[in-house]
Amino acid sequence: MTTQIATDTELSAVNSILGSIGQSPVTTLGTVTTDATNTGQEIANTFANPQIAMIHGLLMEVTKDVQNEGWHFNKEDHVLISPDTNGNYIIPTNYLRYDVHEGLSDKTKDVVRKDGKLYDNVNHTFVFTGDHYFDITYLLAFNDVPPAIQRYIIARASVRAATQLVSNADLVKLLQLEEAQTKATALEYDCEQGDHTFFGFPHESNYRPYQPYKALIR
Repeated sequence: MTTQIATDTELSAVNSILGSIGQSPVTTLGTVTTDATNTGQEIANTFANPQIAMIHGLLMEVTKDVQNEGWHFNKEDHVLISPDTNGNYIIPTNYLRYDVHEGLSDKTKDVVRKDGKLYDNVNHTFVFTGDHYFDITYLLAFNDVPPAIQRYIIARASVRAATQLVSNADLVKLLQLEEAQTKATALEYDCEQGDHTFFGFPHESNYRPYQPYKALIR
């Protein structure tokens, strides 16, 4: 049997978490409704196993928790959005954070989430006039998360699984060590992808730092 080299999926992530607590892997997630004769009857449902359902639930919870931190891959700033015909900004289900762009310097708007819409705390209304720029943090499916972040999510979920399902303090400590290592890798990936700098240069601007290897040219 050949070993496939590929990025993680929900199935492989669940199996990694199961393996970390000494449990056997599964071959499918959810309900399989087609048998060998294509009759469409239910032939397997891994979520009927409470442990598998719980592990998958932990994976989804941690996926949301990690993405809620706001990473370069799921955060987009300065997005121009128009309100609907009623002047409302309805918040899509995949928006984790939805805030006015440059809210620290522009105090004419202060938005919060209320009743599934954006509410303006300054003008005390749900109704907005004109288009506005927003900073948005999206909730992506696990399969769309970068591999470095996926590994951090899996390690973090493994710690929670071990804490809740296994009475072994030593195992929890080992998994916490792996979580710390994968978090460091995830942060390194995010810094590299985001090209972050403490100067805070925005998009569509240029900055050429001093490059020591070009000193002789100067």
